[in-house]
Amino acid sequence: MREYNVAILGATGAVGTRMIEQLAQSNIPVKKLKLLASKKSVGQKRYFNGTAIVIEEATPASFDNIDLVFSSAGGSVSKKLLPEAVKRGAVCVDNTSAFRMEPRVPLVVPEVNPDDLAWHHGIIANPNCSTIQMVVALNPIRRKFGLNRIIVSTYQASSGAGQSALNELNMQAKQMLAKQTVTTEMLPVKGEKRHFPLAFNLLPQIDVFEDDGYTHEEWKMIHETKKIMVGDMNDTTLKVTATCVRVPVEIGHGETVYFETGNEEINVEDIQKVIANGDGLELIDDPTTQTYPTPLSAVGHRETFVGRVRADQEEKGAFHMWVVADNLLKGAAWNAIQIGECLVARDLVRVVK
Repeated sequence: MREYNVAILGATGAVGTRMIEQLAQSNIPVKKLKLLASKKSVGQKRYFNGTAIVIEEATPASFDNIDLVFSSAGGSVSKKLLPEAVKRGAVCVDNTSAFRMEPRVPLVVPEVNPDDLAWHHGIIANPNCSTIQMVVALNPIRRKFGLNRIIVSTYQASSGAGQSALNELNMQAKQMLAKQTVTTEMLPVKGEKRHFPLAFNLLPQIDVFEDDGYTHEEWKMIHETKKIMVGDMNDTTLKVTATCVRVPVEIGHGETVYFETGNEEINVEDIQKVIANGDGLELIDDPTTQTYPTPLSAVGHRETFVGRVRADQEEKGAFHMWVVADNLLKGAAWNAIQIGECLVARDLVRVVK
């Protein structure tokens, strides 16, 4: 069996550390693992299968003799270094938004569109965390009954904005309870002029605003969903719209999803059965016993959880559901490693020019 030299770029971040853990639990045969980060992290250690690995500074030369790269170091770093890795023969799975909308870059969720890996040119993009869990839940429904329209509202955890945002949430909660001045530096967007507390609050802005009033996070959910499901980010046959809200939760994104199948003959039980049998899905849905998934119950799990499936009372063939997943695992680290498993299984760890 072929073994692979693997590098994790951004190895000290919230997602990078989970990539190390998920790689250790995967079926990817690792010959050598290299952990890369910025200069300030050089010398730190992380453990892989019980062995300490020293963090190295990420440079183009770091990717010499590397077969497979998993990256979660920020878009600007990915744009700078991943093309250098590809030049040296590595295949890269990128967890940033740097390459997602490029036509030559597959945007992949293994439960939904693994066949798109066949046309990669060295870089595969990991979708937005909120997009991932939604398309995993909707894909078996789309394949069985069709899908015409999606309206999603997200309830996204602070960790989706990085470890610093999570740290700020915890600090704000302590400050508020102690009646102290509240520190606001990170959210809704670090680079924006105005910042607001997330603790005991809701922020109806994730990422910057576009000219049409939608945030870039909402734009990503709309166009990534179309690229993954239909193969065209600007497709008009599948209608998608989104409202994205940051909530004072540490880990675990929740979503309320309204969808129209166009099939007026199906019922809730039909939808539940398809979800229960879907890849990577777990149905937790019994209103009579108040049984449904929550962000806390999803933490540490790879699956996407679905509950509160119900028929729309006004539109036949339309339904609502509640979708929850660990945004740092299925929404990031695990989906990336899962892509790596698919690449290995399909013998696609090679660069096609």
